[in-house]
Amino acid sequence: MRLDDRDRRLLALLQQDCRQSVAQMAENVGMSASACWRRVKAFEDAGVIQRYGAVLQSDKLGLSFKAIVHVQLTRHDRTAMNDFISGISEREEVDACYATTGQADYHLIVLCENIDAYNRFLEDFLFRLPAVRGAQTNVVLKQIKSAAMI
Repeated sequence: MRLDDRDRRLLALLQQDCRQSVAQMAENVGMSASACWRRVKAFEDAGVIQRYGAVLQSDKLGLSFKAIVHVQLTRHDRTAMNDFISGISEREEVDACYATTGQADYHLIVLCENIDAYNRFLEDFLFRLPAVRGAQTNVVLKQIKSAAMI
């Protein structure tokens, strides 16, 4: 889907606050409310907008430890990879998981209460998965930017 400047402004408004009214967004991007509604609906139908939700502040929820974990697998057969993905998908500590190229097979964003909780995640879960060869942890010191804005 090709985006023009008005589309980009509309999507940026939705990312900033998806609870604002169509009339407010229409006024901000210079279009009628009905045209704005149709455009948002087209974004939804095309899958440009995957879902709506709230952005939570993890440290306010007691999750002050954040790490980027680079995971290497020992095996890449379908069963081992499916077991890894299934296990990771069920863990609430894992905020995101990316299959990547390079030295690591997967990169995880992991949120925990503290370093002790993170250690338990590693020892009681991650290192017990048969396909996991090892993991390197980068502790997040400060978040600079987290959302890609159009």
